[in-house]
Amino acid sequence: MDVILAGLAQAFTFYNMAMISLGVFIGIAVGAIPGLNGPMAISIAVPLTFFMGPLAAIAFLVGINKGANFGGAISACLINIPGAAEAISTTFDGYPLTRKGKGLKALKMALYSSVFGDFFSDIVLICVAAPFAILALTMGSAELFALMLFALTFIAALVGRSVIKGLIAAVLGLFLSTVGLDSEASTPRMTFGEIELEEGVSLLALVIGMLALSEILIQIEKDWRSRKEGAGKGESDIYKRSPNREDNVVTWDEWWSCFRTTVRSSIIGTVIGAIPGLGSTLAGFLGYGAAKRASKTPEEFGQGKLEGVAAAEAANSATVGANLIPTLALGIPGNLSAAVLLGALIIHGLSPGPLIFQQHGQTIYGLFGAMLVANFINLFIGYGGLRFFAWVITLPRQFVHPVIVLMCFCGAYVTTQSIFALYLMVGFGIVGYIMRKLDYSIVAFIIAFILGPMTEDALRQTMVLFGEQPGLLLHRPIALLFFALTAVSIWRFSKSRPAILQEPT
Repeated sequence: MDVILAGLAQAFTFYNMAMISLGVFIGIAVGAIPGLNGPMAISIAVPLTFFMGPLAAIAFLVGINKGANFGGAISACLINIPGAAEAISTTFDGYPLTRKGKGLKALKMALYSSVFGDFFSDIVLICVAAPFAILALTMGSAELFALMLFALTFIAALVGRSVIKGLIAAVLGLFLSTVGLDSEASTPRMTFGEIELEEGVSLLALVIGMLALSEILIQIEKDWRSRKEGAGKGESDIYKRSPNREDNVVTWDEWWSCFRTTVRSSIIGTVIGAIPGLGSTLAGFLGYGAAKRASKTPEEFGQGKLEGVAAAEAANSATVGANLIPTLALGIPGNLSAAVLLGALIIHGLSPGPLIFQQHGQTIYGLFGAMLVANFINLFIGYGGLRFFAWVITLPRQFVHPVIVLMCFCGAYVTTQSIFALYLMVGFGIVGYIMRKLDYSIVAFIIAFILGPMTEDALRQTMVLFGEQPGLLLHRPIALLFFALTAVSIWRFSKSRPAILQEPT
């Protein structure tokens, strides 16, 4: 107990709190810029921590991670361009709220839900790190493959207006994820002689192109049509803010009406985050889908419903703390951000694994305290800057579009420093525009692309283990359960179309 109290007390020193605040501020700023993300910011910031103590260094990096996770919701709500992939589901209702002049309300709900989900997962991390990590470790390749297959079919069957088109988009996303070097033989696959493709298709180029550039193309087309039809000068209500106070605040009744959804999404995000490899993007989609299934008015989702914003943000933010459960207890990073943090821990002399609580207990519990402090700082800094961020929506479209396009090009270039990535981004922008016009799900395509490598590895390992004796799968009840759920989800949603994850048009 003395070690725990001493560790928690360290988090409240002025220096450590200053480092946490700086990290949160940097994270929000980076996360709000389309194309930039938390893992990138953490990677760049690791060398800056060499002169810091272990606790201050890791707390600084964790602050960046927490801030960036909320920062992605800012551009998602205001301009329909998620700052990071995990904020994709936030655009479904956040952006329609902004179109109604309620952008500030959407941002406040996103902030409150994000902080709540993050805080919830931190408490789970502190209380059940070791046993929860052991539970995740019991899932072998067969269980992981079955789980990811279920997740892919679940999302593909629910997004868009057509199950078939959703499944086609998911298959195309899986196919594209195989481009690059084979994970086992290290031989090029579908690279067509391009060295730049040997590392695979850039995720940022794909996401920025299909979500950002395609949206800009759609908006330009709408402006052109409105001018051609004489409906106006191309001015849009997207950047107008309601003068009514009730449209710019989240009342207690509104927060309480979304509380059950926020708790449910926090639980979903914590579970998903504790399983290595699944990630916050999947958590956001599942949290949003669960909220719509449980709602008495599912038809309002995608039209500007606060509950949708709360569900998405609470779920994707709840993975932040949960990702550290396998990272700290087992040395297995839960996602890319956790992998970078794992490297930072090793650099500062902390060896993640079952013995870390015994060997570095005071530092680890100090980190837990810093994570709790970072949530409140995230709330304070985020709330203080909301009006500034909401000011963006008052800018004329002819000024906003060029800036967005410039940020997209910078975001796609900065990760690889390759002109080829810019070509990819433009190409995917055109593809995304065509998919939007033909009503093929961009969401299903992107999530399948993200889960593709993990799904392939899990399938290969399952084939090696059970290829000659498939009957052994009968002794894996968890895998059988997810295979059955996959079949049921396809059959049920093809018979009755609930459109739980309907993408707004």
